[in-house]
Amino acid sequence: MSFLEIDHVSKHFPLREGTTDLAQMTETFCVFQDISLSVEKGEFVTLVGHSGCGKSTLLNILAGFETASEGGMVLDGREVVEPGLDRMVVFQSFALMPWLSAFDNVRIAVKAAYPEWDKSQTDAHTQKYLAMMNLQQAANKKPTFLSGGMRQRVGLARAFAVQPKVLLLDEPFAQIDALTRGVIQDELMRTWEATGTTVFMVTHDVDEAILLSDRIALMSAGPEASLAECVEIDIPRPRRRETIIDLPRYIQLRNEILRFLMHASQVEQD
Repeated sequence: MSFLEIDHVSKHFPLREGTTDLAQMTETFCVFQDISLSVEKGEFVTLVGHSGCGKSTLLNILAGFETASEGGMVLDGREVVEPGLDRMVVFQSFALMPWLSAFDNVRIAVKAAYPEWDKSQTDAHTQKYLAMMNLQQAANKKPTFLSGGMRQRVGLARAFAVQPKVLLLDEPFAQIDALTRGVIQDELMRTWEATGTTVFMVTHDVDEAILLSDRIALMSAGPEASLAECVEIDIPRPRRRETIIDLPRYIQLRNEILRFLMHASQVEQD
């Protein structure tokens, strides 16, 4: 069995909320069906697909925020049934505590994950991960005084500092400008390579997916979306955007994924 197993997972939502009519209560909307995917320890896998195919819903099931209608997920030999610190999520909305400094936003998660540590251990571990995301100068600032890019780096530092079994990234750079996004992607890659953390990311950005991933899982268009195929990203690491974008293999992969997405969009419209 792989480190993470997504096993024949389907998700249905009720069409009508709050009804007392039994017939209406049984009517459901299928977001995706029969999704199976294996992820190895230390692998970086990205899920790509059109809006509405259920990418974030699948991630939320893995996080324990949603439940699967059918099938299940197993992480390191244990079934996923509820949220836990072994699965840290970084959202696109930053999700920081505004009354705490950057340091304390990371420290509070470290303290929750390692309650047996004394203050010096907790503080040193917090400082280590702030430094890995180049946040030393911002450690004492509250989120209000940080740019969007710096807030997201705090979120990444917090998630990595817990040392989760899998890091879940839900379109983490969607609210960040293109230039800042590139810098944070480089920092994410360096931290991932240094820690060996397993990463499962959701994005609609094809270039981002190719830059960061070992494999890209492609979802068909919803409703009743399915996992269409997995594309191996065999471009050698370390990767830098400015050096890979002209590679013939990069162009080939990008065109292959874009053609899939365009075809999926046409099928949805038909």
